[in-house]
Amino acid sequence: MNDSVDRQPEDVATGYEVIQGYLKTLDGSPGVYRMLDAESRVLYVGKARNLRARVSNYARPSGHSGRIARMISMTASMMFLTTRTETEALLLEQNLIKQLKPKFNVLLRDDKSFPNILVTADHDYPQIKKHRGAKTEKGSYYGPFASAGAVNRTLNQLQRVFLLRDCSDAMFESRTRPCLQHQIKRCSAPCVGKISPEDYRQTVRDAEKFLTGKTTDIQARLASEMATASEAMEFERAAALRDRIKALTQVQTAQGINPQGVAEADIVALHMDSGQACVQVFFIRANQNWGNRDYYPRVGADVDAAEVLEAFLGQFYDTREPPRQVILSNEIENPDLMTDALSGKLGRKVELLVPQRGEKAELIEGALRNARESLARKMAETATQARLFKGLAEAFELPGIPERIEVYDNSHIQGAFAVGAMIVAGPDGFLKNQYRKFNIKGEDLTPGDDFGMMKEVLTRRFKRLIKEDPDRSRGLWPDLLLIDGGAGQVSAVASIMREHGVEDIPMVGIAKGIDRDAGKEEFHRVGAPPFALRHNDPVLYFVQRLRDEAHRFAIGTHRAKRAKSVTATPLDEVPGVGAARKRALLAHFGSAKAVSRANLGDLKAVEGVSDALAEKIYDFFHEKG
Repeated sequence: MNDSVDRQPEDVATGYEVIQGYLKTLDGSPGVYRMLDAESRVLYVGKARNLRARVSNYARPSGHSGRIARMISMTASMMFLTTRTETEALLLEQNLIKQLKPKFNVLLRDDKSFPNILVTADHDYPQIKKHRGAKTEKGSYYGPFASAGAVNRTLNQLQRVFLLRDCSDAMFESRTRPCLQHQIKRCSAPCVGKISPEDYRQTVRDAEKFLTGKTTDIQARLASEMATASEAMEFERAAALRDRIKALTQVQTAQGINPQGVAEADIVALHMDSGQACVQVFFIRANQNWGNRDYYPRVGADVDAAEVLEAFLGQFYDTREPPRQVILSNEIENPDLMTDALSGKLGRKVELLVPQRGEKAELIEGALRNARESLARKMAETATQARLFKGLAEAFELPGIPERIEVYDNSHIQGAFAVGAMIVAGPDGFLKNQYRKFNIKGEDLTPGDDFGMMKEVLTRRFKRLIKEDPDRSRGLWPDLLLIDGGAGQVSAVASIMREHGVEDIPMVGIAKGIDRDAGKEEFHRVGAPPFALRHNDPVLYFVQRLRDEAHRFAIGTHRAKRAKSVTATPLDEVPGVGAARKRALLAHFGSAKAVSRANLGDLKAVEGVSDALAEKIYDFFHEKG
């Protein structure tokens, strides 16, 4: 792969004539091109089977759609990356789009990872649990599931049918009597020997069969075992088996979509309306519906469905493993290319299908119906949000309708475990991937000093903002700051902003009224008297919602910090001791205090602790004390 960066012309000319100048240096290689504006911001990233032929299309003075014509008129320079194959160019293109977020590309804005179910493999009595992130833990993974809710529902079903434990290993080892899960018939209580290792392993195998769609075999075996137990007059065991069969039947009937002819596929349906798009994805695994999720990629008014769906697939599977089949609502521009890219990622053949009839077409129709309904709701919410933003601008006398609102709050208990929180809202709602938490570090702060905490949070926030986006070109700067507090807080924030040379961002303090009741809030601005909105004003409800979301996020962050401190031990400070070695040391010695008192020989005897690490641990505690 070769990389070449062409210099921007000195006179900062733009348009198709600039693009024509690059044709002399290009050949017919496949690759990726970037179009940049006069300030070197990336406007568009595209791929090409033949770079010279593709770029020559942009060098024509006419014949373009409105979107492409605007893009060409803004282009001041271009960058090129040649690749060995067009498939490699496709993968690189989607990766760069996700990194650079160019203005004129179709962009997938929601890129959360999906949870899986993990059946652990490093214990005599395996645990079943939800897992998100890298698959580093030993065991069998099943997924992806569309959401945490979908995983929790399936885990709940598995517990009812197979009675598998969901407690941690540490909790398991500490039990001396069955927990509540056993009492409500959700666990077989292996922790206190209520089930043998052999029988528990059989239930684990049954659960894994269920997760791979082999439910008929399980029911037949359970029915046979129930009959045998009944004949042997083991009526309690027979009743327990009957309950498991009943629970399994209920699970199967509650699944909703249970396609017989589709074992493993993603159902991907696109609906477009008025320059907006919704992609609905259903996850079918083991002939079961494992949930669905909707996406709203950023599109333009003149982008066609084939381009949107291809861009979505490329970005969606950039960091995810594709299934054996991807069933689509309509054709994409380069199906063969996408098939090669996805097959290379999976390591086996991936099929792209656009069904016209049969069960697969019915699945697509259901996904399309969901996409239409979701987009209609989204457009209604967006229209409502736009009215609220306009009302907010009028109520607070802002210079324009804000695109980005940042709301700040603090949380602590008498100064302990202090955290600051920032939430972000835009025209499409809360931007949760933009939320930020701040561990308050100021050692000279008086416990409970809210002014000092807010000063630290805002100082850190704007120092970083000035460093990361000095020319305000990346859309990271707020148009309005909302602060939880009154005139004193607003004055403190204003002084912080002046220190950093930022005086053009409006800020409003939200203070509770005399009785501290919702609905009696007073609003404070720099150099203006406080004012209130009428009790039933929709803008007031909107501001309350923003403040409450900031408070929720701050409280959640504070609680997480406090909970983490409860489980903290001196071992956390020892270099080289991670979570696994910490568990091994605590299991071996029983407590962190016992580890600190252990001699070198005992430390070396712990499984997973090398001689070098044992010496490091020994030196750490003995140097300290």
